Amino acid sequence: MLPSRPGPPALPAPDLRPELSPEQARAAFREGAVSPTSGWSDGYAQANLVVVPAAYAYDVLLFAQRNPKPCPVLDVSDVGSPRTTLAPEADLRTDLPLYRIWQDGQLVEERTDVSGAWRPDLVAFLIGCSFSFEGALTRAGVPLRHVEQGRNVAMYRTAVACRPAGRLHGPLVVSMRPIPAALVSTAVRVTAGMPGVHGAPVHIGAPEALGIADLAQPDFGDPVDIGPDEVPVFWACGVTPQAVIEQARVPFAITHAPGYMLITDLPDQKLLLP
Repeated sequence: MLPSRPGPPALPAPDLRPELSPEQARAAFREGAVSPTSGWSDGYAQANLVVVPAAYAYDVLLFAQRNPKPCPVLDVSDVGSPRTTLAPEADLRTDLPLYRIWQDGQLVEERTDVSGAWRPDLVAFLIGCSFSFEGALTRAGVPLRHVEQGRNVAMYRTAVACRPAGRLHGPLVVSMRPIPAALVSTAVRVTAGMPGVHGAPVHIGAPEALGIADLAQPDFGDPVDIGPDEVPVFWACGVTPQAVIEQARVPFAITHAPGYMLITDLPDQKLLLP
């Protein structure tokens, strides 16, 4: 009889995840734990991951410069390096909970370790993530429904085109959080002070104005309940490069799975405007 294979390690209880250090969280993911990272390691910034061949790196950098709301670049690796100054001891091949591998614009696989797919010509971009301002929203008294419900944040492709750059083109992706109407101005003020993680919302209310037909059917993440006194508020999202990879048919790329971020060693307070 063959021995049974061990399953993934048990996840920390939800109420303990904010207390984990970034190093502890990354160690859990390196060992195979899989979870969206919203609510983990309170006080530390999280980052989206986009990895492309060096031949596409300038296009990505130019795209980010032209589209800073969805693509605020926090760091760029050296060619072939799986390291980032945002977390010097982290390994970008193993320390995120879930990755995606793309070929010719097609999502071909999700896996928890991309060491076997890493190539010496790859360049990694770390892009600011809206999870980084969620702690500030909570401290300001703004509730976060997806955290309360233990779900991934809802994300949507929009009908808004990003500004093209080189071979890259595609739609803006947004994340949505239902905010009590009386607290919308607070949410705008808090997030406007953190442009390195998408900053202020790009739209408030009226999802149809963004080309979103049904909030109950997100393109990424999970649907969340919206109360009668709440307003859907939309922030630019770091999943935008994945929609661009798909539309522009980039030959090869590695990204995070939407909602499954790199937890960095960078305190989120460092991202506040002075």
